[in-house]
Amino acid sequence: MLKPLFGDGRIRQVAEALYGRAVEQARDPEFYRSCGVPDTVDGRFDMIAIHVFLLLRRLKRAGDTPGPLAQALFDTMFDDMDRLLREMGAGDLGVGRRVKNMAQAFSGRIAAYESGLDGADGILEAAVLRNVFRGGGAPHEAAAALARYIRHQTATLGRQPLEEIAAGRVAFTDAAVGLNGEPPQQV
Repeated sequence: MLKPLFGDGRIRQVAEALYGRAVEQARDPEFYRSCGVPDTVDGRFDMIAIHVFLLLRRLKRAGDTPGPLAQALFDTMFDDMDRLLREMGAGDLGVGRRVKNMAQAFSGRIAAYESGLDGADGILEAAVLRNVFRGGGAPHEAAAALARYIRHQTATLGRQPLEEIAAGRVAFTDAAVGLNGEPPQQV
C-alpha cells in the first residue's frame, strides 16, 4: 500500500510535512496558557516530543510497512533539534552530545507514554507529570488534562487513513477539545 510512496524518494519530504504539523500543533498556546506547560525550551521540546510520539505510535500500529517513514520522522525531528541548538549558539562540540541526550530523553518518553496508554489508569498521568512538568510545580489536574489530550489524539489519529498520514497529511484535533476530554469527532 505504501510502496509507491517509499519507492519514489519522497519519504523525507513526507516526514518533514508530518514533523511540521507536529510542531505546529505543539505550539498551540492552549497548552501553555490553560494547561500550564512551561513555555521554555524544555517545555516546547516536550510538546513536540508528544506529538511526534503520537505520529510514531500511529505508524507503528500499522505494522512494518511504514517503518522507513517512522525512521525518517525521527531523523527529521533530531536534525531540527541540531539546527535549533546551533541557532541558539551552542558550540559545534556540544551540539552532538546535547542532541544525543535529547534523543535518549525522547526514547524514554516514548516508553513511558506507551506504557501509560497501554497500562492502568494513572500511569500516563504520572509519565506526563514526570516528563513535561519535571515531577512537580504543576497540579495533578494539568497532567491529567494533558494525558486526556494524548488519549484523545491517539484515538483521532487511529481513525485517520494510513494513506493520508503516509502522504504527509495529518489532522490533529483542537488542543482545547482534547484537553477538556471531549470525545474525538469522526474523521
